[in-house]
Order: sequence, then structure tokens, then C-alpha cells
Amino acid sequence: MKNISLLISLLFVSAFYFSCQNTTSSKYQCPMKCEGEKIYDKPGTCPVCKMDLEKMDKKTADGTNNNSASKVTIIGAMKNVMHKGELFATINLDTIRNKQHLYGIGPVEYLTGEILILDGKAYKAEAATDTSVKMTETFNLKAPFFGYANIESWNEKTIPDSVSTIKQLEDFLDKATKDYPRPYFFKLDATVDNATVHIVNLPAGTKVSSPEDARQGSRKYTVTNKKVEILGFFSTEHKSIFTHHDTFVHIHLITDDKSKMGHLDELKITKGTAKLYLPKL
Repeated sequence: MKNISLLISLLFVSAFYFSCQNTTSSKYQCPMKCEGEKIYDKPGTCPVCKMDLEKMDKKTADGTNNNSASKVTIIGAMKNVMHKGELFATINLDTIRNKQHLYGIGPVEYLTGEILILDGKAYKAEAATDTSVKMTETFNLKAPFFGYANIESWNEKTIPDSVSTIKQLEDFLDKATKDYPRPYFFKLDATVDNATVHIVNLPAGTKVSSPEDARQGSRKYTVTNKKVEILGFFSTEHKSIFTHHDTFVHIHLITDDKSKMGHLDELKITKGTAKLYLPKL
């Protein structure tokens, strides 16, 4: 009888031990990856998008499935700016300036300009006049939402001449990268027949509760027959978080002479000039 009692006790202790082990070893992450690769030790909700955290499989939680393309960090959320009027900074770019081979895009805090980081160089574009842009190379910047990644090397991918507009580029990326880890940043070097960018230029003190409010003061600029560099973000899971509700891409364009930069609205690529680059896995 004593042996049976001892056996039952041992089984109970063993079950309790393994239960605790399974509980403490579980990892959770936002399904939208609002905070990039941030991992939590217990269930809960994402502080950014408020969705329930998802339990990660062991390989992902251990980092064995990670690669350079998937290490995208998203700080803040576009919808918090557009619909809640949270225009204040959620990131100071000085805190990431020492990261190697840094790339990133986003708006300046209080929607007073656009930001682009290319291989460790940060550019700020401000609307100076209806036709001119004030360009500054600086890391003394803050943003209400921002996306970035450290990309050491890129692979060139063939892009057909039929891809000329933003929508055509988005559709091509979606079809061509079905087996590619998402989200990811991409680069495009090209000459453009025409392109239109905008720079947010919200008047000081403006209250924002809708995208229409956020666009107040925004200025558009045309780029014609120029060489440009494009840095874009692609994701099918970040609508209203880091892309607008009707697209999978968020793209910034800068001219080769660094005279203009902004959020890309319209695009017509000159045939035979485009070179597309994806992060090397």
C-alpha cells in the first residue's frame, strides 16, 4: 500500500513538473509583428494593435527559423496616428543609428516631414515651397511610427518591363515572393518617366482623427526623367499598421541627386531601367 501511495505521489510530482516546464517554455508574439521580433513569455495582447498574442512554434521561438529578411522591426502604428491623433514620437532614430547596414522609412513626428534611411544614412525631407524640398542628412529625428531592418546584402531579382506602376510592382512582389519570409524591405533602382511623392506638412496644433485630417498641408512633388532609388516595405499582414488599408506596400523614393524625397504616390518606370533587390537569405 505504501509503495502504491509513493508511486502516485511520484506521478503527481512528475506531471506537475512537466506542466510547469511546458508553461514556462511557451513563447508568444503579435501576429502583426507590430514590435518586430519582440517575444513575450506569457499570453496577452499586443500593446500596439491590441490583437491577442499568438503562441509560437518551438523553432521560431528558438530563433532557428529566423533570417535576415524577416528581421523587420515596426514601431508604433499608422492607424494610431491617422485615427487617434497620436502624432508624438514612439522612436528616436538616434537610438538605432549605430546599427549596421540600416534601412528604414516613416514620417517625422507631428507629421512635419518624411524619413528615409539607406545603408546607414538618414535623410529628412521637408516641404519648403510648392516646388522645392528641404533635404537634410541627419539622425536627429523622431517618428510616430517607423519601420526598419538591418540588411547586410541584397540579391538582384529580374523584374519584367511590364512592371511600371506601384500596383503592378505590388502584384509582382506578391506573386514572386510567395515562399519568401514576410514582411520584408525591398530596393528598386530605376529611371522614372514620371513619379509623384508627397511630404506630410501638418500645420502646428492641428487635431487629427482621420486620414483626411492627417493630409492637411501635405504637398506633392513631381519627379520626371530622373534616376531614383526606392526603398519599400511589403507585407500582406500590416494594413493600417504600416501600410494603408488598400495596399501591401509602403514606399519612399529619393532622387539620385538627393534633391527630392518623399512617400511614393504614383510611379511610371522607364522600360529597361529597373533593378529590383531583395534581402539575401
